[in-house]
Amino acid sequence: MSRPNAFNADFSGRYDPSDPDGFRSAEVPYGEAVGGSELAVRLFELPAGQRLCPYHYEYVEEWLIVMSGRVQVRVPGGTQPAAAGEVVCFPAGPEGAHQIHNDGAEPARFVMFSSSATPSVCVYPDSDKVGVWTRNEADRWMFRGAAGHLEYFDGELPAGG
Repeated sequence: MSRPNAFNADFSGRYDPSDPDGFRSAEVPYGEAVGGSELAVRLFELPAGQRLCPYHYEYVEEWLIVMSGRVQVRVPGGTQPAAAGEVVCFPAGPEGAHQIHNDGAEPARFVMFSSSATPSVCVYPDSDKVGVWTRNEADRWMFRGAAGHLEYFDGELPAGG
Protein backbone atom coordinates (compact mmCIF):
# COMPACT_ATOMS: atom_id res chain seq x y z
CA MET A 1 0.00 0.00 0.00
CA SER A 2 1.40 3.39 -1.05
CA ARG A 3 1.10 6.11 1.62
CA PRO A 4 2.74 9.35 0.44
CA ASN A 5 3.00 12.15 3.01
CA ALA A 6 1.56 15.49 1.90
CA PHE A 7 3.78 17.38 4.36
CA ASN A 8 6.99 15.85 2.95
CA ALA A 9 6.16 16.11 -0.76
CA ASP A 10 9.07 16.64 -3.15
CA PHE A 11 8.14 19.12 -5.88
CA SER A 12 11.55 19.12 -7.59
CA GLY A 13 11.14 18.30 -11.26
CA ARG A 14 7.36 18.73 -10.97
CA TYR A 15 7.12 22.21 -12.51
CA ASP A 16 6.06 22.27 -16.17
CA PRO A 17 8.52 24.51 -18.05
CA SER A 18 5.86 25.23 -20.69
CA ASP A 19 3.58 26.98 -18.16
CA PRO A 20 3.63 30.75 -18.78
CA ASP A 21 4.80 33.14 -16.08
CA GLY A 22 1.84 33.96 -13.87
CA PHE A 23 0.57 30.35 -14.08
CA ARG A 24 3.50 28.32 -12.74
CA SER A 25 2.84 25.53 -10.26
CA ALA A 26 4.01 22.04 -9.39
CA GLU A 27 1.77 19.02 -8.86
CA VAL A 28 1.99 15.64 -7.17
CA PRO A 29 -0.95 13.42 -8.28
CA TYR A 30 -1.62 11.74 -4.92
CA GLY A 31 -4.86 10.04 -5.96
CA GLU A 32 -3.02 8.31 -8.78
CA ALA A 33 -0.01 7.55 -6.54
CA VAL A 34 -2.13 5.55 -4.11
CA GLY A 35 -4.09 3.73 -6.82
CA GLY A 36 -7.28 5.78 -6.65
CA SER A 37 -9.55 5.88 -9.68
CA GLU A 38 -12.77 7.67 -8.63
CA LEU A 39 -11.22 10.93 -7.37
CA ALA A 40 -8.53 13.21 -8.72
CA VAL A 41 -6.53 14.15 -5.61
CA ARG A 42 -3.66 16.48 -6.41
CA LEU A 43 -1.23 18.29 -4.14
CA PHE A 44 0.02 21.60 -5.55
CA GLU A 45 2.83 23.97 -4.73
CA LEU A 46 2.09 27.51 -5.89
CA PRO A 47 4.98 30.01 -5.81
CA ALA A 48 4.50 33.64 -4.81
CA GLY A 49 2.84 35.74 -7.51
CA GLN A 50 1.46 32.75 -9.44
CA ARG A 51 -2.03 31.44 -10.22
CA LEU A 52 -2.90 27.76 -10.43
CA CYS A 53 -4.91 28.10 -13.65
CA PRO A 54 -7.28 30.53 -15.34
CA TYR A 55 -10.62 31.36 -13.71
CA HIS A 56 -12.90 28.42 -14.53
CA TYR A 57 -15.73 26.12 -13.54
CA GLU A 58 -16.47 22.49 -14.15
CA TYR A 59 -19.58 20.37 -14.07
CA VAL A 60 -18.39 18.41 -11.05
CA GLU A 61 -17.83 19.57 -7.49
CA GLU A 62 -14.24 20.51 -6.61
CA TRP A 63 -12.63 20.99 -3.18
CA LEU A 64 -9.63 22.95 -1.91
CA ILE A 65 -7.74 22.25 1.34
CA VAL A 66 -4.92 24.70 2.10
CA MET A 67 -2.00 22.79 3.66
CA SER A 68 0.51 25.63 4.15
CA GLY A 69 0.71 29.32 3.38
CA ARG A 70 -2.18 31.49 2.31
CA VAL A 71 -3.89 31.90 -1.06
CA GLN A 72 -6.50 34.22 -2.55
CA VAL A 73 -9.58 32.44 -3.86
CA ARG A 74 -11.52 34.21 -6.59
CA VAL A 75 -15.16 33.11 -6.86
CA PRO A 76 -18.19 34.73 -8.56
CA GLY A 77 -18.84 36.88 -5.46
CA GLY A 78 -15.30 38.28 -5.24
CA THR A 79 -11.89 37.30 -3.88
CA GLN A 80 -11.27 36.00 -0.35
CA PRO A 81 -8.19 34.68 1.46
CA ALA A 82 -7.86 31.03 2.50
CA ALA A 83 -5.17 30.05 5.02
CA ALA A 84 -3.58 26.78 6.12
CA GLY A 85 -6.22 24.40 7.42
CA GLU A 86 -9.13 26.01 5.60
CA VAL A 87 -11.40 24.01 3.29
CA VAL A 88 -13.42 25.42 0.37
CA CYS A 89 -16.00 23.62 -1.78
CA PHE A 90 -16.65 24.83 -5.33
CA PRO A 91 -20.04 23.55 -6.51
CA ALA A 92 -20.57 22.23 -10.02
CA GLY A 93 -21.45 24.79 -12.68
CA PRO A 94 -21.05 28.57 -12.99
CA GLU A 95 -21.69 29.23 -9.29
CA GLY A 96 -18.54 27.18 -8.55
CA ALA A 97 -16.20 29.22 -10.77
CA HIS A 98 -12.84 29.76 -9.08
CA GLN A 99 -9.17 30.68 -9.38
CA ILE A 100 -6.38 30.23 -6.83
CA HIS A 101 -3.70 32.94 -6.56
CA ASN A 102 -0.71 33.19 -4.24
CA ASP A 103 -0.18 36.86 -3.41
CA GLY A 104 2.11 36.07 -0.46
CA ALA A 105 5.91 36.01 -0.24
CA GLU A 106 6.27 32.24 0.28
CA PRO A 107 5.05 29.23 -1.72
CA ALA A 108 1.63 27.88 -0.74
CA ARG A 109 0.67 24.22 -0.77
CA PHE A 110 -2.84 22.89 -1.13
CA VAL A 111 -4.78 19.80 -2.12
CA MET A 112 -7.52 19.84 -4.77
CA PHE A 113 -10.13 17.07 -4.93
CA SER A 114 -12.52 16.46 -7.82
CA SER A 115 -14.01 13.67 -9.87
CA SER A 116 -11.66 11.82 -12.19
CA ALA A 117 -14.55 10.81 -14.48
CA THR A 118 -14.16 11.47 -18.17
CA PRO A 119 -15.20 13.02 -20.37
CA SER A 120 -14.97 16.26 -18.43
CA VAL A 121 -15.82 19.81 -19.42
CA CYS A 122 -14.26 23.03 -18.13
CA VAL A 123 -15.52 26.54 -18.94
CA TYR A 124 -13.27 29.63 -18.79
CA PRO A 125 -15.58 32.67 -18.52
CA ASP A 126 -12.85 35.36 -18.72
CA SER A 127 -11.57 34.13 -22.09
CA ASP A 128 -14.76 32.52 -23.45
CA LYS A 129 -13.14 29.10 -23.84
CA VAL A 130 -14.40 25.58 -23.26
CA GLY A 131 -12.13 22.58 -22.72
CA VAL A 132 -13.17 18.96 -23.17
CA TRP A 133 -10.96 16.14 -21.86
CA THR A 134 -11.32 12.43 -22.55
CA ARG A 135 -9.04 9.47 -21.88
CA ASN A 136 -8.04 9.57 -25.58
CA GLU A 137 -5.57 12.43 -26.15
CA ALA A 138 -6.74 12.72 -29.79
CA ASP A 139 -10.20 13.61 -28.47
CA ARG A 140 -9.23 16.54 -26.22
CA TRP A 141 -10.28 20.01 -27.35
CA MET A 142 -10.07 23.66 -26.39
CA PHE A 143 -12.38 25.97 -28.32
CA ARG A 144 -14.21 29.29 -28.10
CA GLY A 145 -17.46 29.23 -26.20
CA ALA A 146 -20.49 31.26 -27.26
CA ALA A 147 -18.49 33.16 -29.90
CA GLY A 148 -17.73 29.89 -31.68
CA HIS A 149 -21.17 28.36 -31.20
CA LEU A 150 -22.28 25.91 -33.88
CA GLU A 151 -25.76 24.58 -34.45
CA TYR A 152 -26.30 20.87 -33.79
CA PHE A 153 -26.62 19.88 -37.48
CA ASP A 154 -23.83 22.19 -38.74
CA GLY A 155 -21.76 20.34 -41.37
CA GLU A 156 -24.05 17.30 -41.42
CA LEU A 157 -25.61 15.96 -44.62
CA PRO A 158 -28.96 14.16 -44.71
CA ALA A 159 -28.84 10.41 -45.30
CA GLY A 160 -28.00 9.67 -48.92
CA GLY A 161 -26.85 13.28 -49.47
